[in-house]
Amino acid sequence: MKLPVPFIQLPLLFDAGVLADEIAALGEDCWRPHPQGYPGNSMLPLLAVDGDPDDEGFAGAMRPTPYLARCPYLMQTLAAIGAVVGRTRLMRLSGHAEVTPHVDQAYYWAERVRVHVPVVTQPTVRFDCGDASVHMAAGECWIFDTWRRHRVLNDAEAARIHLVVDTVGGDRFSSLLSQGRAHDQPWPAGRQPTRIAPDAAAPAIACESTNAPAVMTPWELNAHLGFLFGEAMPDPRLPQLHELAGRFSRSWRALWSQFGDAQEGRAHFRATLDEFLAAARGPAQGIALRNELLWFSVLVTLVGKVAVADGRAFDARGLADNG
Repeated sequence: MKLPVPFIQLPLLFDAGVLADEIAALGEDCWRPHPQGYPGNSMLPLLAVDGDPDDEGFAGAMRPTPYLARCPYLMQTLAAIGAVVGRTRLMRLSGHAEVTPHVDQAYYWAERVRVHVPVVTQPTVRFDCGDASVHMAAGECWIFDTWRRHRVLNDAEAARIHLVVDTVGGDRFSSLLSQGRAHDQPWPAGRQPTRIAPDAAAPAIACESTNAPAVMTPWELNAHLGFLFGEAMPDPRLPQLHELAGRFSRSWRALWSQFGDAQEGRAHFRATLDEFLAAARGPAQGIALRNELLWFSVLVTLVGKVAVADGRAFDARGLADNG
């Protein structure tokens, strides 16, 4: 999610030692290689689709894995964030390794913030986001702008472990956010993070159950298109793309009025989407966004791949891959 600043610290402070002990008790066999195979990166799933630690998907009911059930203070930490919790993992970065520069552009992250709670870290571990850089100390709670290019460098010998939570937020989370501080600002006078002490009571965690549309509503579609045009670098071809997108949006709204997300309308929505992507591909070539991603590639990611749930996959050019 795009934020007004690169980093925001939330006013919570957790007992990193207790978290580290719970994680260590899980053992090494629970850790898995990073799904993209990044060197020195490993992960341990805590909330996954249907609670299945082998399912790295984004669509489906997110539920606690058996690993999370063995970690009461980790569960308390998630509950304290006050949010509807989505996919959640422990992310480990070995000594002298890095998370290479990237932007979180997948549909799942368009409306979700990513919460980091450092559990095991060292003062030399650096998190870069845009033109800002911070060290997230053990037990702190941070969110950052995933729409900016970011990376993590661990130049220490020991591994770094963070709790990483994807969430759309919630009332309590919004209140915490309003009390947070930007990375380059001090805490306001009289305000400091609240320490969350371990509690034996088992907390309730609100988990997301709906996270991908059967058919994208016209209102969500317009939000994504508006965002992409707002993020586009100046280019003389943008008026042509605006016209194509406007025609596409009106056709989508008409189909929605006729079918909603009913199964019998899927083929009509798919044909309209395919026609738009084919028409936009040419004039969009080379148009960049402010974060250096390509406009059309992100259009495919945010809209082309998910606007109609019919099982078809798309490559970066917006072409269907039926294999």
